[in-house]
Amino acid sequence: MFKNDNMKPIRRSSLRIFIGKLYYTFKRYMWWIFSSTKFANKYAENSLSYSYFTHKTPLLRQLKDVDMYLQYNKINNLKIAISRLNRVLIYPGETFSYWKLIGKPTYKKGYKDGMILFYGKVGTGLGGGLCQLSNLIYWMTLHTPLTIVERYRHSYDVFPDSNRTQPFGSGATCFYNYRDLIIKNNTSDTYELVLKITDEDLIGEWRINNIPEFSYKIFERDHNITHEFWGGYVRHNSLYRERYDKNDKVTEEFITENHAIMMYQPFLECSE
Repeated sequence: MFKNDNMKPIRRSSLRIFIGKLYYTFKRYMWWIFSSTKFANKYAENSLSYSYFTHKTPLLRQLKDVDMYLQYNKINNLKIAISRLNRVLIYPGETFSYWKLIGKPTYKKGYKDGMILFYGKVGTGLGGGLCQLSNLIYWMTLHTPLTIVERYRHSYDVFPDSNRTQPFGSGATCFYNYRDLIIKNNTSDTYELVLKITDEDLIGEWRINNIPEFSYKIFERDHNITHEFWGGYVRHNSLYRERYDKNDKVTEEFITENHAIMMYQPFLECSE
């Protein structure tokens, strides 16, 4: 049974949102500066020997009521962000912070306005589109022994499934600087994040200095849609993974629960 199965949208005033952003932004800066956490900040000169997991996602999608120029701007933004993340190393005991490495998106750095999602609505904003990169890194990390310390799920399910290849809720939303993706290396191995963009795809890979000890398969359970008392629909599921060792011994691990307010009418089966 889900713990969070009533998700009536919360309407906050502009002042409340503004003050909240200031507070959480300042709090995150203080953590970066004064924390004893050892953050990853070194880069590989030569790639590590072994590939642990690789994945790619298409750069361009036809989305309802979304101008294509925003997706081309997204590609520009992804290229800038990748230049700060590509080939970063995470040594044993180190922590990867998505936003600490990328830094604040600004026009001066070359970022453009791209598509953003704000309280379930499609809009434009500086640096928009970087969630595709955080989604990719999160999904790849689930296929490694690295530990997800901080990840934020998407609170709204904005677009209907279209050629979906991953379970619902397998992404990680981001917003500078406090909705971050934090990954810690609690293993004895060193990991390298490799990222690139082709004409069609965003491609990522985790590499490792030793032969990978495990492989993983991600799957969902308890996927359902509920019609809430306030009139809307909420989508739910739980993510799990199977871990296989070199002898194909399987260990099942719980990952997370997901809940998202649906911004479109769900498809209902016709009764005969």
